[in-house]
Amino acid sequence: MPDSRLATLQAEHIQHLQTAYADILNQQGYDAVLISSGAAPMRYADDQAHHHQGYGHFLHWVGLSDLEHSWLLVEKDGRVRLWLHTPVDFWHAVTPIPAEGWTRLIEVTGQAGIDAPDITYPERLAVIGDPAQISGAPGDANPPSLLAALDSLRVIKTAYEVACIDQASAIAARGHNAARDAFLAGASEFGINLAYQQATGQRETQAPYHSIIGLNQHAGTLHYQHYDLQAPHRPRSLLIDAGVRYRGYCSDITRTTAAPGENRFGALIAGLESLQKRLCDAVAPGVDYIELHQRAHLGLAALLKASELVQDIDDAGMVEKGITRAFFPHGLGHFLGIQVHDVAGKPRPAPEHAPFLRLTHSLKPGMVVTIEPGLYFIPSLLDPLLESTDRRYLNRPLIDDLRGCGGIRIEDNVLVTEAGARNLTRTHLPV
Repeated sequence: MPDSRLATLQAEHIQHLQTAYADILNQQGYDAVLISSGAAPMRYADDQAHHHQGYGHFLHWVGLSDLEHSWLLVEKDGRVRLWLHTPVDFWHAVTPIPAEGWTRLIEVTGQAGIDAPDITYPERLAVIGDPAQISGAPGDANPPSLLAALDSLRVIKTAYEVACIDQASAIAARGHNAARDAFLAGASEFGINLAYQQATGQRETQAPYHSIIGLNQHAGTLHYQHYDLQAPHRPRSLLIDAGVRYRGYCSDITRTTAAPGENRFGALIAGLESLQKRLCDAVAPGVDYIELHQRAHLGLAALLKASELVQDIDDAGMVEKGITRAFFPHGLGHFLGIQVHDVAGKPRPAPEHAPFLRLTHSLKPGMVVTIEPGLYFIPSLLDPLLESTDRRYLNRPLIDDLRGCGGIRIEDNVLVTEAGARNLTRTHLPV
């Protein structure tokens, strides 16, 4: 998208926030809200800090995820002021005051100190952010009802936010292609990670989350966090779950690749991808996400039967007995935006049969969700099932053969539109 068009969308986004914040502040009985960017805490007994990514409600306005010790004041009359931390420092580079169009709508001032700006504040003031950062600031700290209202404001994305998520998906797609090529060329998990970073031009500390890169059985650990330096003697599979942050907004994409010769596992990937595409196509206004999650389990049951992993039981019975949950233990997806698991996703509790589901809304236009079914061979979940009375339905020799491939997850980022949905991932990463 041309920079001029993105700048126009950003201005419209800020104007939307000015109006929405005015309404929320009036409803909550406040004249203004002071928002802290946050700052990276120091490691215990060390002089080094943890990595910082800005506070979500701060990023909603400015999108500058690396800012620390900065403050944003939003008043109900629409005035917005940003105090950017600009210390006199010869140890670190100082963030310059931006020279972008949005600064015509937000007043930007440099400030050497880290405390809240020393100004006269409106009488009824709220202050929100990391409690460690706002403890000395004026105003009511993190009022729950105000935070809930601001969280809800982020549920429906503006055109600017969608454009940012779309660009984050485009950049991440380059990384996923590079990662697949590195795997097929024999790279280790560490090498695949380097290929992903090189293709995206993004450091690990800038990424919206730690990239999950698992070869073989590591693909069965849902949030696998290590990178082996050596490739396995017999590479069988790659699962990569990795995204990009662009102007504060995240993409979150997962792909699974079978090594050459892993025909049965490759067929399972193809089967799960077919199911995943059907679920993406089912996204539309009014769709209950809990029901969509349940539809994913019924689709997985059909795949387990077709692949002969589970036999002699119908699809509904397989789901009712919890057999599909042993192969697919997590939720179908979540909101996506400034945060990877974006806020306000659960207006009602997750159902008992899906305790890890992070999204329980009926879908509305402007929501951005992930669709990420999985099929895994996780010993801690399958072994008890193989020792239960339901073991008669499971093809143990086939399960044992595929354990070494770890598992499959396929994840796209999908925008709910007035007419249905737009897949923000497949535009850039068709397979």
